[in-house]
Amino acid sequence: MAVVSKIWLFPIKSLDGVAVSSACVLPSGALAGDREFALIDERERFINGKRHASIHRLRARFDLAARTVDLGLKDTSATDTFHLDGDRADLERWFGEYFQQPARLVSNAEVGFPDDKRYTGPTCIAERTLAAVAEWYPELDIEQIRQRFRTNIEIADVPPFWEDRLFGSGDRSIPFRVGEVTFEGVNPCLRCVVPTRDPFTGETDPHFQKTFNARRRESLPSWAARDRFDSYYRLAVNTRLAHHNSGGFIHLVDRIALQ
Repeated sequence: MAVVSKIWLFPIKSLDGVAVSSACVLPSGALAGDREFALIDERERFINGKRHASIHRLRARFDLAARTVDLGLKDTSATDTFHLDGDRADLERWFGEYFQQPARLVSNAEVGFPDDKRYTGPTCIAERTLAAVAEWYPELDIEQIRQRFRTNIEIADVPPFWEDRLFGSGDRSIPFRVGEVTFEGVNPCLRCVVPTRDPFTGETDPHFQKTFNARRRESLPSWAARDRFDSYYRLAVNTRLAHHNSGGFIHLVDRIALQ
């Protein structure tokens, strides 16, 4: 039986995540605190992993209850602590010095800043999917794959690529229940350049995507809607809150059931 094994929040878009035991599902479908903050430049473009490989060298440790973040760099022990609300100017100065350009920290507590603005629910993936993908790359382990794909909900007690059951052919979405909250699986998530990079250094593996595409095609399970794979560079599932649902809470070991 499918159960929630991990819940991840990423308070600042593109920075480190936080594993939590429960999360509030907002009326928008987003998880409260997930991608609540984002960095933008003078032209209001995201300063994120897609555009700045150097962001991978940043280390962030969050205290969600205190709403603070400890910021530092890879391979250094020195950190600076900031309050996410009260120290906004100091935070922006810290990031500006690191990226060598003006940086502004913006927030959206209702929806956050998801990669897919249409489908704002949590992304989902089976733990064994992460393990299977790690086997495609002898030099990587499951933790490296987890860091590269940055998924909100991990699912245990199911086979690899079980999450491909959560979307149908054409535009058909599949409703599924997590504890007391009902979501709809919408589509397999099209990935960007970020998974091709080492999540701690930003170094790019030029063969990562080619290997991924070939192995994903070979491994596509019989239950997957093959017509949804215009590209095989897709992993995890985008979701939205079901229309009749207004949110609620999800917890570790909540059962997951298709409706």
